[in-house]
Amino acid sequence: MSIPFPFTAVVGQDDLRLALLLNAVSPAVGGVLVRGEKGTAKSTAVRALSALMPEVDVVSGCRFSCAPDAPDPACPDGPHAPGPSASRPARMVELPVGASEDRLVGALDIERALAEGVKAFEPGLLADAHRGILYVDEVNLLHDHLVDLLLDAAAMGASYVEREGVSVRHASKFLLVGTMNPEEGELRPQLLDRFGLTVEVSASREPDQRVEVVRRRLAHDDDPAGFAARWADEEAAVRARIAAARELLPSVRLGDGALRQIAATCAAFEVDGMRADIVMARTATALAAWAGRTDVLAEDVRQAALLALPHRRRRNPFDAPGLDEDKLDETLEESGGQGEGDDDPGPDDGPDGPGGGGRSPEPEGPQGGSGARPEAAEDGEPQQTGAGAGEQSAVRAAEPFRTKVLSVPGLGEGAAGRRSRARTEHGRTTGARHPRGALTKLHLAATVRAAAPHQRARGRSGPGLVVRRDDLRQATREGREGNLVLFVVDASGSMAARQRMSAVKGAVLSLLLDAYQRRDKVGLVTFRGSAADLALPPTSSVDAAAVRLESLPTGGRTPLAAGLLRAHEVLRVERLRDPARRALVVVVTDGRATDAGAARGASGRGGGRATGATEPVALAGRAARLFAAEGTASVVVDCESGPVRLGLAGRLADELGGTAVTLDELRADSIAGLVKDVQGSRRAA
Repeated sequence: MSIPFPFTAVVGQDDLRLALLLNAVSPAVGGVLVRGEKGTAKSTAVRALSALMPEVDVVSGCRFSCAPDAPDPACPDGPHAPGPSASRPARMVELPVGASEDRLVGALDIERALAEGVKAFEPGLLADAHRGILYVDEVNLLHDHLVDLLLDAAAMGASYVEREGVSVRHASKFLLVGTMNPEEGELRPQLLDRFGLTVEVSASREPDQRVEVVRRRLAHDDDPAGFAARWADEEAAVRARIAAARELLPSVRLGDGALRQIAATCAAFEVDGMRADIVMARTATALAAWAGRTDVLAEDVRQAALLALPHRRRRNPFDAPGLDEDKLDETLEESGGQGEGDDDPGPDDGPDGPGGGGRSPEPEGPQGGSGARPEAAEDGEPQQTGAGAGEQSAVRAAEPFRTKVLSVPGLGEGAAGRRSRARTEHGRTTGARHPRGALTKLHLAATVRAAAPHQRARGRSGPGLVVRRDDLRQATREGREGNLVLFVVDASGSMAARQRMSAVKGAVLSLLLDAYQRRDKVGLVTFRGSAADLALPPTSSVDAAAVRLESLPTGGRTPLAAGLLRAHEVLRVERLRDPARRALVVVVTDGRATDAGAARGASGRGGGRATGATEPVALAGRAARLFAAEGTASVVVDCESGPVRLGLAGRLADELGGTAVTLDELRADSIAGLVKDVQGSRRAA
């Protein structure tokens, strides 16, 4: 058994350690979501926390960890009579990203339930984590339906398993900790809200602190037991402090003054709902108990706000979590100053105290960008940059809007999402089949029909149905999948008119928002000058795509064929990585093509060589037909404007085998017909 890195040996990361300790003191706070770049000790700190948790007393033999003094009356292993008990360390259970629903909530033995009428239940991870820690690494990559089940159990303190009229309920109270790298995609705002606290972590830029991190890591790896022994006293002290804070917690008084400050703060920051108020109250109470006090001070309320509010202020997926601390201080002062117990200065700030940092980075741009976007003039023509004559600085995107539904035709089998029809584990039942492997979704009627003709031959004598393994039928279901939405954006001089490029960026941003809501992967190919560029490889982070879009310069000639061939190559590689995920190509252009040189060199890499097609438009048509030949779903967003229109985008859509829509028609509230199938015209032909 490996020896975990000691919690007290983690260098820095004061906010992370404080948030974890507060949840250890009061699990009712609601868990912690840890956001940060890779390699910042997120997983190390979480795994180390389990060694500090007090031991739990359990009923001997109970698979659901019932407490001897208050066993769950609905425990599937109950009822529990008074008897021997046992003590064991609090568990830390890890939920893998690829876990099934049965692995999370448990599974019923359907065959025994039908034949014998008994609830033969195999507990899942939610049962294992009861009265311990449930850790989800990369929680943003977990399927939505699993996240919903997980958060529902965390909120209700119980897990329910329902299968064809047979149900099991068991207690499931745990400290929920999720970690994520925002570069790999965000959680939906409504799921963010279900986590009690959030912290942002990043690697230190101080050389001395980085040296200490490496020194401790190497020392632990060389001699885990010896390293843990050197930190044993500090670990024991924190463990004792957690136990003392838990004992003190019921005695902490949350006065009306502190409650007014909490309510005023949540109102001032326009937080939706009342969950934030409740979480702040519980966090402030836990902070007081951790500090050894029985009164909640203003500093507790301030620290609680810094931990509980940043992730609840996001209004759209591209907003970065953050809190204006000047506004927070003003609100606290206006709503009651220092509050109750002002004469007590409280403990010193530090990693183990209630003032252990708590700062979240403020948004650096209007949409959570990196702040690296070139400035654009407010009026007049875009300013020239030093990147070459004909290149113009980036312009701001117009306001996003709700787009029409663009979907891939047919029935897929990709990752769960909300865009295109697919065979999934969740959705409406469409039929039945023999199970492949373990049975997960029983089709009851089909199972009964399969077993019914054999009852006499099987010697049925009682009321139960005699069911064999061969009788069981798996329900086939149809739901929605997420797709790879690959944007191919024309950034050439023909698109560089300021108003037009602003509208184009607004349209792409709107489609990115739609992709976020439908759980798609996105990629971004741009073309301008004499070449195409993969601005963003396919990723689950639509935030990254929005940042790339903001800083996109324009100008130069129009290598349309090069852009299409680059996109074709990207799709070829992605099919090797994820064959089940179907693609939707969205080409944003006016259809003009004025350069072919770079495309000739790329045509071989793109899967077809345009030998003899030296005309740029003809070469673009040749490249487009590669997508049509492979049946790739596509749509062309026609950006042509002005009184005279050449209709080149429409011709490109025909070559792609897709559909063309104008910027106006892309809006969901447009009077034009709804775009439901981007290949409808090709199939009709």
